[in-house]
Amino acid sequence: MSEVHPETGPVASSPELADVIENSLEQAVGRLERSREFAKPAATPQVLELCRRLMMQPGGIERLYLWAPRLDRAGVFLGTDWQDPKTLLASLVANTFELGDRQTLVIECLSQLRALSVANGSYVRAGFSAEQAHHFLSQVLAHNLSKVFSAGVSEAERQSQPDMTRVVNDLLHFLVKHVGYEDILGNLTDEIWRILGQRPIQVGHVKAMITQIAITLARGDYSLGDARLGADRLISALFGPTKTSLDDLGIPHYRAYLAAMDFNALQQEARGFARAMHDVGLVSDYHAAFLRWLLENERVELIPDALGLSNTGLDSLQCYSRLVYQLIEEAIYPETAQAVYGLAMLLERGVLFIPPIGPGLWRQISLDLSENAKAAISAAFGHALPARVFLLAGTISVLGQPLGLGQGNNPTCQSVRAISMWSFNAPDYLLHLIDQVGHFDGMLMHFEGASINSAELPVDLTRAVPIDSDPVSNLLVPHLDRIYLQMGRLCADRGEDPHRWINPEFHGWWVGRGFNIAVDVATGKLHDYDGFLRNFFACYHPLNNGNQLVIHPQPAGLAVTDSSARFVGWHAITILRVALDQSGEMRVYFYNPNNDSGQNWGNGIKVSTQDNGERYGESSLLFNQLASRLYIFHDDPLTSNAVWGVAKEELQNVKEMAFSSWAADRIT
Repeated sequence: MSEVHPETGPVASSPELADVIENSLEQAVGRLERSREFAKPAATPQVLELCRRLMMQPGGIERLYLWAPRLDRAGVFLGTDWQDPKTLLASLVANTFELGDRQTLVIECLSQLRALSVANGSYVRAGFSAEQAHHFLSQVLAHNLSKVFSAGVSEAERQSQPDMTRVVNDLLHFLVKHVGYEDILGNLTDEIWRILGQRPIQVGHVKAMITQIAITLARGDYSLGDARLGADRLISALFGPTKTSLDDLGIPHYRAYLAAMDFNALQQEARGFARAMHDVGLVSDYHAAFLRWLLENERVELIPDALGLSNTGLDSLQCYSRLVYQLIEEAIYPETAQAVYGLAMLLERGVLFIPPIGPGLWRQISLDLSENAKAAISAAFGHALPARVFLLAGTISVLGQPLGLGQGNNPTCQSVRAISMWSFNAPDYLLHLIDQVGHFDGMLMHFEGASINSAELPVDLTRAVPIDSDPVSNLLVPHLDRIYLQMGRLCADRGEDPHRWINPEFHGWWVGRGFNIAVDVATGKLHDYDGFLRNFFACYHPLNNGNQLVIHPQPAGLAVTDSSARFVGWHAITILRVALDQSGEMRVYFYNPNNDSGQNWGNGIKVSTQDNGERYGESSLLFNQLASRLYIFHDDPLTSNAVWGVAKEELQNVKEMAFSSWAADRIT
């Protein structure tokens, strides 16, 4: 659960520096070209290092693309698995991107650029045709859709080589730009549906990909098979979800059409928007414009239809109609259209019936943001609307979708998990924190009775302000990170894992004061692992704890592994519930702050995000599978001693999964 990740400082970059590196590369490649075949392996490492340095510069991938043919002819691939491009397997590239060392990643990137040169006809390679190269690159992109299209990175990538992760992402986007989407559209469409099935708050990257699909399909009739229907549904949900908006003529024309429509037509329009929104998880700009038009023209009776509310949501709206209408007026614009879904979910959750929430939202509507807060939000979301509008829209989304938060490319799983937990369990406290930071540039918390003010703590210069997350995270995460680190300092000398004390103080009173850890902090080796597992079963498995449900969300720590089941680091999650799925198997449903919670942890353990009883935003694993990756959990010390029998076979199964992955070198 500790955020173990390499700290990397800023990398100097400028066109001038790139020119200097390229001049050095010219000399190194010249030496490689002049070397005899037996001497080339000795001259290659310097060339690869200069290529790596050039890749790190802005526009470095584009520069190296021009070098690819010459590098190939010079012998940079000689004696490696990449020597003959026609023998390469696209299915292995993703594994290299995830697990390869620095030099291997550089070679792989150069190999992809060589293939692109062949595919574009700028380089003729014996035995490797342009058609073969294009097909190979299409397969590579299809196998790396999560990277092509993700707003974040996996935990394995985050904690291994963050600098090369950026290079790989830059390379893949460069390939997409040149290869095009035609050959990968089918897989891409399926991937978008999978991501949207998790109902993320931040969908800018999803909209960008749907836009690219729409442009590509508009240029020709590509054979996508069954995926064509899915692609058309995505495009229509974003650009024309209703009959009137179908032609996508722009919002001014659309508003003019609305003025000429009777009640029945307007009601059909409202229901069409709601149907598309709840079906896909995306909100069209026209939907936001429609809601604003209803308010302006006193047709508020259609707002429930436009939001697709059930009886619960309708009760919330009727009881707090003035507040809801004010939220629409202040926060819902085409630029913040996705907040419409957040508003609908906020009403469906019944959050407004919690007494402090109404006053808290009224306070935020009139919140006077500090200059620092305005600057941070505007840097991430632009100046099309005032910063307070983006923050209010983001707050609506977070309150409506507590499990839709994602940490972006930032190593902030603790802080994002806390925001999600507060939205889920203590939304009034979350509004309090937003007001503190937004107005006073500081956040006040307590640790064992001592107050901690984030404004008085040093700024961690190794962590940039998050600009690829939601507005609430953008505002709060830097302050939460400082407080979290300060709590760690206060208990660093206690000889035990600091999360024993930090988690209850940082997250809230509902976090169990009983603390269980699978490893000895001093040695990193397993410690009483059988007892650890037995206690987890006794606390959380309904068949071993007298069918007691998880009452409040509980923080937990996982030993994250990659697709080869190798340990990559600790990661924070929230255990939400434990229940039988539709197949009658016991599953743990949890919140994972990673942007894409569907991950492969090796040895057949793949995190599920849908089709196994998950609610929107939840991840799940079979109980034994999650137990095999667990290393920290909390419980209530007053009840955790009531242990029902745990079958030895189950414990052995869990231990075998752990011993064959993250715990392989921790066995005592």
